Formats: sequence, structure tokens, C-alpha cells
Amino acid sequence: MVMSRFNVIVIGGGPAGLSAAIAASADGASVLLVEREAHLGGVLKQCIDNNFGFFRYGERLAGPEYAFRDMISLEQTNTYVLLQTFASRIVSIGNTFQLTLCNRHGIVLAEANSVVLATGCRERTARQMSIHGSRPAGVMTAGSAQYYLNVLGQLPSKRSIILGSGNIGMIMARRLTLEGSKVLGVYEEGPVPGGLLRNVTDCINDFDIPLHFGHSVTRVSGSHRLRGVEICRVDKSLRPIRGTEALVKCDSLILAVGLIPEISLADTLNVPISGVTNGPICDQNYMTLVDGIFSCGNAMHVSDVVDYISESGETAGRNAARYMGRGRRIIEMTSSKDFLYFVPQCLDYDMLRSDTVMYFRTRETRENTIVKVFIDGREIFSQLFAMLRPPEIERISVDFSSALTPDSKVELRMERSI
Repeated sequence: MVMSRFNVIVIGGGPAGLSAAIAASADGASVLLVEREAHLGGVLKQCIDNNFGFFRYGERLAGPEYAFRDMISLEQTNTYVLLQTFASRIVSIGNTFQLTLCNRHGIVLAEANSVVLATGCRERTARQMSIHGSRPAGVMTAGSAQYYLNVLGQLPSKRSIILGSGNIGMIMARRLTLEGSKVLGVYEEGPVPGGLLRNVTDCINDFDIPLHFGHSVTRVSGSHRLRGVEICRVDKSLRPIRGTEALVKCDSLILAVGLIPEISLADTLNVPISGVTNGPICDQNYMTLVDGIFSCGNAMHVSDVVDYISESGETAGRNAARYMGRGRRIIEMTSSKDFLYFVPQCLDYDMLRSDTVMYFRTRETRENTIVKVFIDGREIFSQLFAMLRPPEIERISVDFSSALTPDSKVELRMERSI
């Protein structure tokens, strides 16, 4: 075993981890970036659609193009990178964190003052959706289908059913169609699309792909290879309605049924987790409620905009580099029931700056809505949104510094515009 010492260790080499490592290094910290795959870039390596970089660069880039820009910036720093390396264990020892790293060379121990969890997210599987049946070939997540098609150059299906109208599900419906596969339909449990409206137009309507709401897949059939799926209507509680079952013959079921933050390392340190985002609870510096452990990107909350993921990585990396082991005075924030969630969930009073970036999702679709922020009942911020939809993340920047005290109460509200 070899022991190495760094100021900051970043776990995960996707867009959030790359931005965190670059920002921490630019702030003068010695940085170790740990990535389990053979190449940096995360899932961006397989995303060839040009829906990335509009907010950050003012142009539309493909996923590999977006990641490549960060890789070039990373090369200009002194960041030490370990590829094909797994962080298997993390423990707190005094004022430092010790990580056990495993790769083909053996086990390496590394210590740091602070750790940034940029571990991304994982896809929900058929078992998590309670789909009955055996495990035939042909049942896969949308990310797996995307990897087969865009990276390996292999067509995973000739006749497919897609469950879930999330962004990657709709994008894969278009990609499969362009490569000659027949997409028999996209089925969504809810009453509205689960992804961005532009993807409904660009990926579904433009290619005449059927989109069915209020339906789910309840069973798969086939032994070695998928032969068909049972599709059923669901009620408002998403429970199957008996008597509405229909068998559709297909050779592939592609699941685009949601993403879950990858927080296994956070669990080992007993980092408090939000029951809504399924990611760590963080302050405005993206430090979790365990001092010295930071989180960013999809490991903190799943976002549909990679530019915001990179922005959170920059904030986490910069503050991880500046972490000095001091205590915090935490101010919790609350919201009206109109919010599905908001991030960060609390504020470190001693580290307030002129602007705090907040991300949020609405609980239901709303038009002409004003988002307001109150401190001790006094309004300090408001912004009008013409349309709010649950699948679309929104961003606001709030100045808390002038009105906040250590005992203040902060609340977010939504109000209809007159």
C-alpha cells in the first residue's frame, strides 16, 4: 500500500467531477481525481446529441465536445488523475479523510482535508419497477441502449418498447428510429411527458413515434430472448387496471424510468440524505451536513441541464479547496408545498456571499408563477416564470447576505401572477 496526501480528493470524473477538480486546483489546492472508468467524461462520452453547453458556452455541443473542453482545462492544472480506480472505502480520521482506492495495481490509500462526491447517478431497473417475469436478454436501461448504439456501434433492437418518457428515453426513441429500428411506442405512467417539451417535438412528434400516457409494462415474456411485454393502463395512483392488459410482441424493452443519485460512499459516513432528492442535504457551498464532505452534480440531485451540473461542481470544488475545518452555523430553509424540492436545503451563515445559486423543481405544472424568498417574513427576492414543469430544473440567484441573522427563518413560496 502507498499513502498519498492531498488537499482535496474528487470522486467521479464526469462533468461535475471535472469542474470540481479544475476549480479546486485553480484555488491552489493539491487535487486527486478518481474515476472508475478508463476515460474521463462520465455519461457525456455516449451522448452524441447537441443539447449541451447552451448556458455555459452560448452554443450547443455534443456530449463528447462538452466533456473535451473540461478535459483540456484539466490538463492545464496539477491535478493527479487515477483512472480505472474504485473508491471502496472512506473513513474519517481526526481532521482528515482516508480513502481506500482499488485498481489493477493493487490498493492505494489516500488522505485529504476534504472530499467531493461527484459520483453521478444510476438508472432504475426493471426490478425496481416491479415488472414481473424472468430475465430474458433484451431488457435494458436507456443508458445501456445508448452505450451499445453510440459507443459500440451495435443495434440492440429491431422492435422495441420504451417505458418512460424521460429525456434519455425520448432521445433513444429517435436514435433507434434513425438507425433502422422500429420503436413500437413510448409508454408513460403519468399524464404528462417526463422530459423536456422540446424532446417531445424533436424526438417523438417529428418521427411519428406513438406516445401513450397512463400506461405501464407489468410483465415480460420470453426465456432466452424477450418475445413480448404486457402493457396495462394504470390509475391515478399508478396501479394497474385489471382487464386492460395487452400483449405487444417486441425484442427489446428499454427502460427510461428515472435516475437515482449514487450515494453509497455517503452512506458509509452517515451523511444525512434528503428523502425527496435522494442525495445529500447540502448548504450553499455544497458541503453536506458532515463537515469536509462536499457533493455536486447528479450525486446531489438529478439535473436535466449539464451546465448546472458543471456549475455545482465548480462551487463544490472551490469551497472544498478553502475548507479549513471550522464549525458552521446552519440555517434551515423551508418552502411552500408547491415546491417538489430545492437545493441547497440550508445555509452556512458564516460563509454567506452576495449571491447564492439555488435550483428547484415545481410539484406540478404552473403558468405565470412568481417565486419569492422571505427572511423573517420580509420579501427579499422575486422572479416571474411563465411556465414551470416538474421535469424541468429551474435556477435562481438570491442575495441572503444583507438581511440574514443566525436566528433567521428563510422560506420559499410560489404565488400566481396577477
